[in-house]
Amino acid sequence: MVRQHFLRYLTFTFPDKFSAAARLRLIRILAILFIFLLPAAAHAEMPVSQLRISGHTVSAEVAHTHDTRSQGLMFRQSMGENNGMLFVFSYIGRQSMWMMNTDIPLSVAFIDGKGVILNIADMMPNTKTAHSSAGAAKYALEMNRGWFKTRNITAGARVMGLEKVPAAE
Repeated sequence: MVRQHFLRYLTFTFPDKFSAAARLRLIRILAILFIFLLPAAAHAEMPVSQLRISGHTVSAEVAHTHDTRSQGLMFRQSMGENNGMLFVFSYIGRQSMWMMNTDIPLSVAFIDGKGVILNIADMMPNTKTAHSSAGAAKYALEMNRGWFKTRNITAGARVMGLEKVPAAE
């Protein structure tokens, strides 16, 4: 039924010289482009902030909207050594992260409203395992897995620069 209405719509929008099969091929191509460009579009619109943790600088994309928090690092294949993604939550409370459709092995630091790291969890790619904050968190910072450990950053460390990131929407 939907396909019939869609084809009827296309009959009025495409010149008559296009066959129904040609119209469907064009629609499939446009759909594939849309699917592959959507993650890139979400990635392109995120602001980037510089954060400091125990003398280390992080360039973090800021996921502060519902859509960017939902997308996160999904469908990405790699991330720079000192790059990450900072999730800004709309409320302070117990937060959880998972790795569905995320191909990069990550570590996540849950951070309270004052910028103190509550806990750090290592996460496996493409899993539904929930990793939760040890207390009331306002932020979560995802980095390549092992980034915090190799720099001896543990719970209790302070993240500087959070006052400059956009507020949650």
